[in-house]
Amino acid sequence: MSYFPRALAAPTATSGVAIEWEEPVCLLCSSRQWSGLVEAPDPTVGGKGLWFGVVQCQECGLCFTNPRPSRNSIGQFYPTEGYAPHQLPRPKERRPRWLERFRPSPQRQHALVWCGQRRLLDFGCGGGSFLQRMGGLGWQVTGVDMSATTVCRVRAELGLRVLVGSLPHPELEPESFDVITMWQSLEHVHQPREVLQEAFRLLTPGGKLLVAVPNIDSLAYRWFGPDWFGLDLPRHLTHFTPLTLSLMLERTGFRLGSLRMVRHTKWLRSSAAGAVRRHRGPYWHRWLTSKVAAQLATLYSHLTRQTDCILAIAYK
Repeated sequence: MSYFPRALAAPTATSGVAIEWEEPVCLLCSSRQWSGLVEAPDPTVGGKGLWFGVVQCQECGLCFTNPRPSRNSIGQFYPTEGYAPHQLPRPKERRPRWLERFRPSPQRQHALVWCGQRRLLDFGCGGGSFLQRMGGLGWQVTGVDMSATTVCRVRAELGLRVLVGSLPHPELEPESFDVITMWQSLEHVHQPREVLQEAFRLLTPGGKLLVAVPNIDSLAYRWFGPDWFGLDLPRHLTHFTPLTLSLMLERTGFRLGSLRMVRHTKWLRSSAAGAVRRHRGPYWHRWLTSKVAAQLATLYSHLTRQTDCILAIAYK
């Protein structure tokens, strides 16, 4: 079933270079039967009115961007300057190691309780802030990222081992990592099953995988639809739910340990601000632009397991 949204009405991206489009089969079950779910514009400043569609597989329920820019074209949609995930960590006052070790965050709460030989791969490492923190705690860290410019900066300014590319990567050996992390990166890849299969190969027996992705089955998505911060079209190519993320992990060999809800008050406020700015949605969306209202809403979504981010912890 073909579903071509308004994206194809504009044949070029902001650079003026023609976009190469592709229409993938379901990235989980390979079905060709899907239905349209939502259409939304590119929210970046340079998006220039391009719209993209998300479809849902009628067989397994996976949601994915379709049609989508090919691997050769997707780079046109990543800002060359100011893209937050590619920003290097800011210099800050040095903290005592004991305080840094117990600083609360999903990453530390779940990665540090199990160490093995303390060899960590961060897939989609961006500006390297997580790698830098973990390296400071004694881990042997390696990063992988598609942005060659960002990788060069991380190597030069932070002195970390970071590789350009994706998974599989020719410089990475089987069973060479105890922990692999994917913080808001799996949704960006064209073939998530291939990436997860390679992660399974790279982990030692009993090794741990941590994957955090936006949750399209969230309360925030149902409230804001095309203005939901977690869509970020077309950079986000796969749109997971707790069920489809669990299925993909299991079908690539992993044993699911737990699936946790993660709150992002800033995401909710950004979604509300976008809806208000575009004059969409009911008036009460304005309330959620305030910090207190957003905190209460994210607390409710957490208690009802409807947060807009999910964290899966899986084992080889």
